[in-house]
Parts: sequence; structure tokens; C-alpha cells
Amino acid sequence: MATKFVFVTGGVVSSLGKGIFSSSLALLLKSRGVKVFMMKFDPYLNVDPGTMSPYQHGEVYVTDDGAETDLDLGHYERWTDLHLSKESSVTSGKIYSTVIEKERRGDYLGACIQVIPHVTNEIKARLLAAAQTSGADVVIAEIGGTVGDIESTPFLEALRQFRLEHGFENTFFAHNTLVPYLKSAQETKTKPTQHSVKELLGLGIQPDAVVLRSEVPLPSSQKAKISLFCNVPQNGIFEADDLESVYELPFALHEQGLDDYVLNHFGITAPAADLTEWHRWCDSVHNAKGEVNIALVGKYVELHDAYLSVASALKHAGYFHGAKVQIGWIKSMDVTDENAKDMLKGYDGILVPGGFGERGSEGKMAAIRYARENNVPFLGICFGMQLACVEFARHVLKMNDANTSEFDPKTEHPIIDLLHDQYTGIEMGGTLRLGLYDCHIMPNTLAYRCYQTEEVRERHRHRYEFNNCYREEFEKAGMVFSGINPQQNLCEIIELPQNDFFIASQFHPEFTSRPLKPNPLFREFIAASIRARKAK
Repeated sequence: MATKFVFVTGGVVSSLGKGIFSSSLALLLKSRGVKVFMMKFDPYLNVDPGTMSPYQHGEVYVTDDGAETDLDLGHYERWTDLHLSKESSVTSGKIYSTVIEKERRGDYLGACIQVIPHVTNEIKARLLAAAQTSGADVVIAEIGGTVGDIESTPFLEALRQFRLEHGFENTFFAHNTLVPYLKSAQETKTKPTQHSVKELLGLGIQPDAVVLRSEVPLPSSQKAKISLFCNVPQNGIFEADDLESVYELPFALHEQGLDDYVLNHFGITAPAADLTEWHRWCDSVHNAKGEVNIALVGKYVELHDAYLSVASALKHAGYFHGAKVQIGWIKSMDVTDENAKDMLKGYDGILVPGGFGERGSEGKMAAIRYARENNVPFLGICFGMQLACVEFARHVLKMNDANTSEFDPKTEHPIIDLLHDQYTGIEMGGTLRLGLYDCHIMPNTLAYRCYQTEEVRERHRHRYEFNNCYREEFEKAGMVFSGINPQQNLCEIIELPQNDFFIASQFHPEFTSRPLKPNPLFREFIAASIRARKAK
């Protein structure tokens, strides 16, 4: 077998940072010239998180090919600059749906369909398909949830079978656990880790490495104890302690020899790790001296994971300019035309992110109006772009009834509408425009100054579009449509040249932003916000 497989499991508690560990390992292997592909196995029965409330699952991350996925794929892509795909996201819902479809077609020739072997075979088939499609040297697959959860058992059973069928030398299990620190006793306790590994062994899986999540550094005696009781060599016990910055974890794991340990297990010879760029970027994080305050006006601001990629893109753009971005999480339901000045006057820039639904939309438009009328740097994303158009129609074009037909199907002025005829010839994900689409950028525009090219491709996740019937009226009033989808003449970017920086995109630029390469819209939005701060 050419491709090797790393399986990342978790024990004791959830939210241990398996995704960050997986991303760190991928970064280390990639820095050594190893071609990596990443996957996430989620045990929930939803086909994907696309219909889940953000309160349940945080943001929905979208890949180039339009897969709606878990937010961990955002970590994977940002840390490694990989372009993942629908093969990267596997849920119980997808597995069971496929098995049932095959049964209905008669593919199983009348057999009694069972979790073993039919469900586990489908899981294994997804692994092999991802390896073949990606051509990766190493596939890293994170298993969601915690060992011992009923719903994740079929995945772990499939991986047990996979090792039996494809060999110890081609598979590697890294088990992440918590080592709690009892502050009153000033002691760390290894018993939960021992029990977690025992649970994994009970499922027929012997971990090859144990990754210890801890608040404090662990004494060597405790790591030796874990090694002994968990049947893992001492050089296979790794610490993932709390660090000043999560971006330092790859260095900590590299110093402990994680990448050498994994490559030796697989018998892979690779050059030394080149982490120069990551070191340089981490230095920029530590050395950031400036500060800029950005108001993020959204519906789910009490749940920061709902805007994880947006927040990451803002911070990365700040570090690019040597500044720390302080995000003000403004609940859109609290903003009105009357109080917008009081709520937003202390911010250097205003961002209205994507979203769905009428709740909080009036507050978002109040924030957009404040930015437009007071020349505050503004970036709108997806729904934020649509509401910027509705706000402009109401208060500049004096179309008092202007709205999106998502909220008011009978509005006299459906500025944003569901226009089926505009989608002829465009591949859709259900009723959503999902994944990468072309955008032609007009020369001599703010969008062009940001991107420095006339042709870009960005990721989408939306259903409604700007109604082109109104474009001429908007242009006469000063709005510029600076980015257009060339296939169907759909509006992608709007801007107001009379403002210093006012731009909004129908697509989601946060999904293509990277720590070392901030998306141009975020990069220039933060630059404009820094200039506005200095001008105060």
C-alpha cells in the first residue's frame, strides 16, 4: 500500500483540540515534503452540518467543491494551505444514506444489512477513495467525539478492521487525552488517560502514540507511568500543554520528535522539517505592536465559533500589518438607527458577516448605514452584502419598501431575490450556490486594488442574489458593481467609491484566507481600518 494512514482519536472529554493536533502533524509532515490529505469523521446522523443551527455546531465550512463541512476542516486548510474536498468530510448520515441507497438498488444481492460488515465496509471504502483521489503519501483522519461514545463505535470498529487488513506498518493511531490538573492538590492525574486507553484497547485498538493535553508541563515520571500502563513506548508519549499561542504547537511537537516518530513508524525517509515561514509568521504574531478595533455585527455573536473563519481571517490580516485585531462582538438585534452611533463610534472598522433569516437583519442594516454615512471602513460578507444593497435602496434610492424576498415575498422592490433563470447552466448544491465560482473584477476599482488581478475564484454559500433589474438605478446613485460572475452576470462585489473603504462580497472570502496569505479583502479592510484609527 502506497498511502499511509494516521487516525486521531480522543478520550476523557471532548474539545481537546484533536483538530489542532491533526493540523499540527499535517503541517510538520508537509514541511518535510510529505504529501498530506486530511479527513474528519463525524458520528452525527445529519448528512452534513448545512442545516444545523450555529448554536449546535458553530460555523459551516465550505470547500472548493461545495461540500458543507465541520469547522475543523477550516483549521486543516488554514494551517496547511491544503485545498480539501467532499472526500474530507464523512458523517454517519452520509455512510448510512449510502448503505441504504445500495440496499434499495439491490447492490447487496438480498443480504441482511448490518453495521458489520456493511457500514464498516463503507467507512473503509471512503478512506481508500480519499487516498486514491488525493494521491497523498499520508492521510490524516480525525474521528469526532470521544472514545466510549456509542455513535462513534462503528468508525472505530472500521479502523480496527482497516489496520488488520492493511497492516500495522501502514496505519498509526494517535490518541489524545486529558491529564487534569487539581489546583488544590497541585497535582496532575493520569488515571483518566489510563482508563481512556483501556476503553480503546477494549475496542481492539492499541494506540501508537498518546498525546497528553494538560494545563501544566508534566514530570517525566508521569509520562513514564502513562507509557507503562498504556503499553506505548516513552518516545510515543507527547505533551500538548497550554501555550502562549496555539500556533506554537507544531514547534512543541516537533521538538518532542512527533514527525520523526510517525515517519519512522511508516518507514518513510523525508528531508528535515523546514518551518521557516511558520516561524516568521509566529514572530509576527508575537511582535504585533499596533491595535485595531473591529465591530463584528452578527446574530450569533455570543457563540464565537459561528464566525470562526471570519475571526481568524481578521486576526491574520491584522498580523500581516503588525497589529492585533480586537473584535467587538455586537449583537445585531441590539442595534438601531437611533443607537448605532453610541454602539459603534469606538470602532475603527465594521464587518457584517454572512447569515440567514430575518432576525437581527434590521440591526445589521443600521450598522451598515452608520458605516456608509460616517465613512467608517466597512466589509460585508454574503448576507452582509445583500443587506448593504437593501439599505442603499431604502435610504439612498428612497425605495422605502425595498427588501429581500427571503423576508417579504410581496415586497414592491425585491432587491435581493431568488432568480431561478439566472442559474441556467450553473451547477448548484441543492438550492444553494456552493463552492468556488468565477468572479471578473473591473479595473480601476477598490476590488481590483485589493486583488491586483481581474480574475479570481471564491467560495459561496447562499441562495438569493442581487436582482439585476435594479443594477442601473444603483449605478446611477453611485454604487459600483466591481465583481461579476462572467457565466451568468451575477453580482459578486459591490463598493461605494465615495467612501474611503466600503466593499461587500456575495462570496465568503474568509474561507480562502490563510495565516501566511490573508485574503485580499480582509487584508485591505484591516489596512483601511488602521488608517482610520490613525486619522482620529
